[in-house]
Amino acid sequence: MSDVDADLRGAAGFTANPHPYYAALRAAGPVHTVRTDEFDRIWLVVGYDAGRAVLADPRFGKDWRELPGQSGGGDPINANMLEMDAPDHTRLRKLVAREFTPRRIEALRPRVQQITDGLLDTMLPAGRADLLDALAFPLPLTVICELIGVPDMDRAAFRVMSNAVVSPAGAREEGDAVRAMGTYLTELIEDKRCSPGDDLLSALIAARYEDADTLSRDELVGMAFLLLVAGHETTVNLISNGVRALLAHPGQLADLRADFGLLDGAVEEMLRYEGPVENATFRFARESVRIGSRTIAAGDPVLVCLAGADRDPARYPGPDRFDIRREAQGHLAFGHGIHFCLGAPLARMEGRIAIRTLLERCPGLVSDPDAGAPDWLPGMLIRGVRSLPVRW
Repeated sequence: MSDVDADLRGAAGFTANPHPYYAALRAAGPVHTVRTDEFDRIWLVVGYDAGRAVLADPRFGKDWRELPGQSGGGDPINANMLEMDAPDHTRLRKLVAREFTPRRIEALRPRVQQITDGLLDTMLPAGRADLLDALAFPLPLTVICELIGVPDMDRAAFRVMSNAVVSPAGAREEGDAVRAMGTYLTELIEDKRCSPGDDLLSALIAARYEDADTLSRDELVGMAFLLLVAGHETTVNLISNGVRALLAHPGQLADLRADFGLLDGAVEEMLRYEGPVENATFRFARESVRIGSRTIAAGDPVLVCLAGADRDPARYPGPDRFDIRREAQGHLAFGHGIHFCLGAPLARMEGRIAIRTLLERCPGLVSDPDAGAPDWLPGMLIRGVRSLPVRW
């Protein structure tokens, strides 16, 4: 085995609380080699300035097909813009960006509020619930499914597939979920091609980029996959992690209840303090790159630790303190550079509506004392819990 600065596989308590591990690495420098469940050796960037720089540096690529020994191909869901570089990334992002303008997102506000109210109408009479099942998951999934055009009947199965892709229990489970997702989306696209509707997927099937051809079948599958998964997973965990932080800090919760003018800043602090994406997706060095005293060789894999960057004391004093009055702007929870999350405005709006409406309608909201320790999602990509039992 190759020498690494830290072995994060099976580290005691790492999944439940990775922040002390990232802090220890960051104190020794902004970039380190680590061993993970997926990589025997990978560079992990844990400092804010270094992480922000790497996210915007074209010397770090996303298209794994450029690596030596790779001949292209692969599963169609990998043909998405998160795994592409310019000019393909530019072409694909421009096609879908028109659907995520601030004006388009604002037009969704009444529907987001309506869905939230309906979910809470169902939840509140019981006096207790798993907030993930009752609100945090169904709200963003319903919104993105309606926007893209996924039928109601498919959403329960989609949740199982999505969880297996972003937080797999093992390689076999992940592979099975990827294949199932690709098959499902291929069939959905063919249905839309034959019977288009007033939805984003139908529009993408018909869309052209300047004078270019329409999207290929694989590009359509990849785009649908990215929009569906990224379009709900981040918001699910923004809501659940945000509510967990508030419940764990009753003084902050009381301040927010007393003044919802603090809500926008509170949501930014939730994203900084315990953002939904722990580490950005895989990159590789196109050429030799020096960061601080370390040299990343061409072809080496790289992870940018968003959780580590957003708790860098050089950027945020007292970074382990949850403070809804903090100036948290500039955090990297949604990434940075050309791969900055396209759906960030939608996620923010859904998070603000869900959390405010929940607090307004549930004045006695507390963590369920019988819940036990949180069951954190496995892996180093998504930061979140499997359930969030609450009472009111």
